[in-house]
Amino acid sequence: MRRDYELGFILNPEVSEEQSHAILERVEQIVSTYDGQVVRVNQWGRRRLAYPIQHHRDGFYVFFDMNLTPETVLELDRTMKVSEEVLRHLIKRRDPIAVQKERETRAAAAVQAPAPATPGTEAEAEAVPEVPAEPGAEPEAVEVPTGEEEEAPIVLSPVEIEYVPPAVEEAENIEV
Repeated sequence: MRRDYELGFILNPEVSEEQSHAILERVEQIVSTYDGQVVRVNQWGRRRLAYPIQHHRDGFYVFFDMNLTPETVLELDRTMKVSEEVLRHLIKRRDPIAVQKERETRAAAAVQAPAPATPGTEAEAEAVPEVPAEPGAEPEAVEVPTGEEEEAPIVLSPVEIEYVPPAVEEAENIEV
């Protein structure tokens, strides 16, 4: 019987990109081996920790939404515990009602999504500010970015926004 789970873990900030990709691939390999399914991978990137862990103030945050069997959960937990790159991890069973609502909102958003516009048209309009030309001056040639090298902005649904933690402000005088 497969259920919906969320795996969140924090990687050591000194981990190279190859090592982090290896950890992500290992998690996906375990899930596929035990007949599970990775629904979504959300990499937050490097963030400030709430408190120092093993003398580190930052860490790389990664979250997986998955459909798993209980055996898979045990194997993932064991793998995360023995991995030296993982500072902290948590595997949590997701609320079935919240998961169902999320699926419904995604399905509704997919149905209502308009056809994608030509790439780069909005980026071109926003990237180049209009400067009034002086009278009698010839217009200059301006290089307009095509938008291919920029990533599209991430749009979150109201359900996904609920899962985003608030930003943590650092206190100026912290005594350890």
